[in-house]
Amino acid sequence: MARNTQVPADHNAPPVTQTLATFVATHPSRGWSDAVDHDAHRTFLNWLGCAVGAARHEAADAALAAVRMLDPAPQATVLGRKERVDMASASLVNGITSHTFDFDDTHLKTIIHPAGPVASALLALAEHTGASGRQLVDALVLGIDVSCRVGNAMYPEHYDRGWHITGSTGMLGAAAGCARLLGLDAQRTAMALGIAASQPVGMREQFGTMTKPFHPGSAARAGLMAALMARHGYTASGRALEAPRGMMQTVSTKNDWREITDELGQRFEITFNSYKPFACGIVIHPSIDACVQLREQGVKPEDVERIELKVHSLVLELTGKKEPADGLQAKFSVYHGCAAGLTFGRAAEDEFSDEVVNRADMVALRRKVVATVDDAIDEASVDVTAVLADGRRVHVFVEHAIGSLQRPMSDAQLEAKFHGLADPVLGPPAAARVIETCWNVAGAPELRSLAALCVPG
Repeated sequence: MARNTQVPADHNAPPVTQTLATFVATHPSRGWSDAVDHDAHRTFLNWLGCAVGAARHEAADAALAAVRMLDPAPQATVLGRKERVDMASASLVNGITSHTFDFDDTHLKTIIHPAGPVASALLALAEHTGASGRQLVDALVLGIDVSCRVGNAMYPEHYDRGWHITGSTGMLGAAAGCARLLGLDAQRTAMALGIAASQPVGMREQFGTMTKPFHPGSAARAGLMAALMARHGYTASGRALEAPRGMMQTVSTKNDWREITDELGQRFEITFNSYKPFACGIVIHPSIDACVQLREQGVKPEDVERIELKVHSLVLELTGKKEPADGLQAKFSVYHGCAAGLTFGRAAEDEFSDEVVNRADMVALRRKVVATVDDAIDEASVDVTAVLADGRRVHVFVEHAIGSLQRPMSDAQLEAKFHGLADPVLGPPAAARVIETCWNVAGAPELRSLAALCVPG
């Protein structure tokens, strides 16, 4: 019996799979401004620091233990560790560590973390094949453009349905970037995108667990494998993205095809990337910023009777955990973020350790945070008032948090963040050499030397 599914479909969608494939395969090397190229270097540096910084996390230990049971060939480096594994497994593990601290880059229009899937796949592939730094940077810009343009077309409906958009678009960016690095023509690049389109990964239910960072790692591995399979002649639908039962119409009720095609090759989504000063969900950042400002105005945790937050509903939807049990859960607790900002004047990875999250003073302070929804306030803003025991009220309104496009982190701040992440793993002198290499990565004749610098000792 035929089923009447009554699923509305766009049977006249433009050929975006082929359009993106042709763009990736044929766009000229460094076919963008110096500013775009610099943004690519900033993205790469930030991604690498996040990956190295989380190399000793228990999530990395568990993932590597599973990978080593497969007896992988030593093709590529696990960043921040001595192990070498096959390039697919390296892309998986490095993708996991790059997102473990929730400290990685964010494309604010879609809240995609684009570098995790794309850069993790590219560095592993480049290390094995001997590709140059220029080839990697070109592939990074183009791969991120693919994943973010597809994300633009589906957001927010796709995200609202429960998909973790970093994973569910990241495999496309990784496939596109790896296809470019391998020098595939437009037809085989379209096949790589088609293969990847059958592998979207990630549900928002997993936020606050190790499986959230698995999403960009899995997307990196899926995209790399898709490009390798396409290189060897594996085929897929040439309309895998846009067809009525293709990826995009299956996973989202919104598909604005113009977001993919408009200004393609002229506007690059990597220029809309932002970098986190705080190691947690991006919607918490305005609240942390406000509490840091309260601290700078002399407000002390012991003097606080109540902290009143007015936030957009998305903030509590994503980060409304009032009683986080550990550091991973605290990254989705605006209450803990406020307590950290007021107590420490910062919220890097140390402030999200299990020990800090369960400290009695932190538990007590976050229970004094009262958050209410006011959708007249933008998702990127917050209105905070500290009510003190002596009756005073100290008010801060943050329109745009530090790290946003309106208040971006400087290159020097990114370097300081890198040192904070990598120094405990590599040591300060080695971390400084990695930073210098990253700023000049486009001129590197190969990437194996950079990968070697990211091995402890």
